[in-house]
Amino acid sequence: MLVIFVRTLIIFLVLVVVMRLMGKRQIGEMQPFEFIITLIIADLACIPMADLSIPLIYGIAAVLALFLLHQLFTVIEQSGNLPKKILSGTPSVVINKNGVDMNELKKNNLGLDDLIESMRSQGYFSLDDLDYAIFESNGKLSAFENPERRDAPSSMPILIVDNGKLQVKNIKVLQDEEENVKRFIIDSGATPKTTEVLTVDGNGRAYFKKKNEKFVIARYPLKEGVKW
Repeated sequence: MLVIFVRTLIIFLVLVVVMRLMGKRQIGEMQPFEFIITLIIADLACIPMADLSIPLIYGIAAVLALFLLHQLFTVIEQSGNLPKKILSGTPSVVINKNGVDMNELKKNNLGLDDLIESMRSQGYFSLDDLDYAIFESNGKLSAFENPERRDAPSSMPILIVDNGKLQVKNIKVLQDEEENVKRFIIDSGATPKTTEVLTVDGNGRAYFKKKNEKFVIARYPLKEGVKW
């Protein structure tokens, strides 16, 4: 029991020193290679603490090797734009003056739901609340607010069309039929397949974006009494 306690204490102290030397970034601010190294270090540190058959020095050596690898990658990343792009990626502008950029979302394996969730965490609920939204290379969303942004909405916009696909579950919230949604889209000069985004809030305010065109704000004809 005492041996395990001492081994754990030593590994803990080594990890504290190594993590301090790696810098002060929070988990959400780490670059991909930093996050991977941190996960491996955490896994390796547990092995010599629990398995007395493994010499303690092996665990310490593995942690120090990963620390040196981290330092090497950091130096390479800072040596120029190309290495930085390869190791850490580049920021992606997912909302611009024309609206949501579906191509940028696809490049980052993201969907509209992911974008909307990230916006909500920063207090933005409608896609036109922002002039620009940028997913940084560490996965964090940076938002540039639309100077003409409305006050906080009285009801939550829901996603009706996601990249050409009708969201049947959300259409039920409208207490409407798919055919009525399709008619609204056709009257707006598009088809469901050429519609990248359609959201509707409880007041009937619709964010509508046709493929390769600037978004527009329209009025969706909600049934009387329908609100959420």
